[in-house]
Amino acid sequence: MSAARVSLLRALLVLAALLPLPWRQAIAAQVDEIVLWHAYQGREEAGLEAAARTWTEQSGVRVKLVAIPFGAFASKVETAIPRGNGPDLFIAAHDSIGKWSAMGVVEPTPQLSADGLRPELMEAVRWGDQRWGLPLAYKSLVLLYDPTVIQTPPTTTDALIAEAHKYTGGGRYGLAYQASETYYHAPWAHAFGATPFDAEGRLVPLDSDAHVKAYAFTARIARDEGIVPQQPTYESVQRLYNEGNAVFVIAGPWFVSDVDRPIAAAPLPWVSDAGAPARPFLTVDVAYVAGQAQHPDEASAFTTWLAGPEGARIRQEQGGQAVSSALVPTDDPLLKTLEVQSKTALLMPMNPGLQGLWESEAKALRRVMRGAATPSQAAHEAALYWEVVSRPSPPAVSPWPYVVVMVAVLLGALGWLLAPLRDPDFRAKLRRHAWDYVWIGPATVAMVLLVLTPFVVGAGVAFFAHDQGEFTFIGLRHFTDILFARDWPLSSPLSFFYTLGVTLLWTVTNLIVHVGLGIALALILREPWIRMRAGWRAALILPWAVPNYITALIWRSMFHVQDGAINALITLVSGAKDPVQIDWFGSFVTSFGANLITNGWLGFPFMMVVTLGALQSIPRDLEEAAEVDGASWAFRFRHVVWPLLKPALLPAVILGSVWTFNAFNIIYLVSAGEPDGTTEILISEAYRWAFTRGNRYGYAAAYALIIFGVLLAYSRAANRLVGRKVL
Repeated sequence: MSAARVSLLRALLVLAALLPLPWRQAIAAQVDEIVLWHAYQGREEAGLEAAARTWTEQSGVRVKLVAIPFGAFASKVETAIPRGNGPDLFIAAHDSIGKWSAMGVVEPTPQLSADGLRPELMEAVRWGDQRWGLPLAYKSLVLLYDPTVIQTPPTTTDALIAEAHKYTGGGRYGLAYQASETYYHAPWAHAFGATPFDAEGRLVPLDSDAHVKAYAFTARIARDEGIVPQQPTYESVQRLYNEGNAVFVIAGPWFVSDVDRPIAAAPLPWVSDAGAPARPFLTVDVAYVAGQAQHPDEASAFTTWLAGPEGARIRQEQGGQAVSSALVPTDDPLLKTLEVQSKTALLMPMNPGLQGLWESEAKALRRVMRGAATPSQAAHEAALYWEVVSRPSPPAVSPWPYVVVMVAVLLGALGWLLAPLRDPDFRAKLRRHAWDYVWIGPATVAMVLLVLTPFVVGAGVAFFAHDQGEFTFIGLRHFTDILFARDWPLSSPLSFFYTLGVTLLWTVTNLIVHVGLGIALALILREPWIRMRAGWRAALILPWAVPNYITALIWRSMFHVQDGAINALITLVSGAKDPVQIDWFGSFVTSFGANLITNGWLGFPFMMVVTLGALQSIPRDLEEAAEVDGASWAFRFRHVVWPLLKPALLPAVILGSVWTFNAFNIIYLVSAGEPDGTTEILISEAYRWAFTRGNRYGYAAAYALIIFGVLLAYSRAANRLVGRKVL
């Protein structure tokens, strides 16, 4: 290609980038490819890939499938799509339609044909007076069982409990499911009438008799009867079934693709205590046309085909999905069971304000499961918690007083910065160093764009309340609510000052462990009589080299009450006849200790390396002279080694304390704040307010700004202590 053609092509590309969005979309519409985001795995992903290939062969339009991890999917679409960086369509559950429609994440699709789709599933894509996407498949919990052991599955919970007792003992469990999670508690709760809304659409109070009875029933079947493993996770339930140590499992169709043993399905049993059928949540996978899609017409056409008979048949046969098309029959026993179960299942509500409701119920359920509260106490606490997290946003206030103050502060700062320019000597100095400022200019620009700008934007969010994508200016209300404990008493784990106390305790205890172990190991490894010193040093650095989130997950599994290596080791050392089952996350002391042990393992190598480096500069002659004079080891360390070690170690201690103060990964992945949020630290509490309590971004930003203030004050004090700036 000639240089002239290259220049012309570049000019056209620049011109296309400057065109308005509708023109860019018109040009881009000629591209024969659409992008689809999904969170499917295994067989479901294979079925979707097969459907996409068939559609490409028929239409000539390629479907680019992008798999997004399930845990990050919602935040990904909510961040990317409103800014024009998302796909053309995506597949996700229906329960976020209310929030996503308000945020512009999804487009209304009244033009899409719904011929042949089950009418009850079409309710899952209706919000307000619009229809959003098309239903593809539905899922719910069912009773799964080992057909090599069970010939006829029980039809009542009394029969299920009696049957499960026969197969419980010796590391084997009659029933395995994630009992402490709200989603798995829901079938029993709905049977007792503890549905989110009553027949008139009113919210059922969380301290109602129905909720109390439901908590009591879950505690009985999952704890008191002894037929369910403690603290079950999805992975542990899967492992138990694959090893033949679980006979009945409560799970959904996703579980079937993850096991390698025979498995059969039946509808959930009739709840004997309630006199009603178990009613799990029904979730519907929906194909949405994304907001600001580059190719909305092609995305709509593929959505219609994918939900229609041909696409549904491929997804059912190759993906194992219970499809929404009534025109595609099935002989698969699991899919027929799901169809039966869907008749009594309760469609997952789409109200965007219910996120805090699920967390309220989850906290109450975990307290009941641990025996930390009676069902009535837990229900009452859940109602109080929901009352606060569901409180409407504070009223809007005028921003003009704040604007005036901000302008005055900026003008004052500008005047302070420019005042030296009146001095001729200062101006001459600037001219002499003109090229110096040119060289540091790029770094200054990078710092402004990458550090200062995000900080200012984040700080500004703290003055706004967020509700379904809309921000309202409320001034200092978040700061006053936090600092004056308007929502929670000071003794509550949700109080800022309680969490601040835990954070300070967390930081101090970790520093003691890190510095103590680091100095002790460094003193040992510097001795010449230690063999393979280089190997030991390399081995002891490994905990610091491994990514901390991997280490955190490993330690969490080691602290598991039944399958963890820690309890197994205690059992072995103590010689107990029965396995020791310490619930490490059932009390503040043990949960805090588990976090401390994990972070201690991660943190001591840094202090050890710093100490080893500092010890190399301390002459051994000084210690030998003190030893000749009869000084003890402790005296030599205190009066010879420590004074020379301290200048190098104190900056490392300050840096380590800041890291520990914000050690989000450890708290989030190891204890998850359990029990009842008592082991949360400030940074993890800010995360909860942003992402699990109704997306209160402004409240979380205020938390973050206060954290910054605390660390700034600490760093200034630490600088004075060290005698020089370290930040």
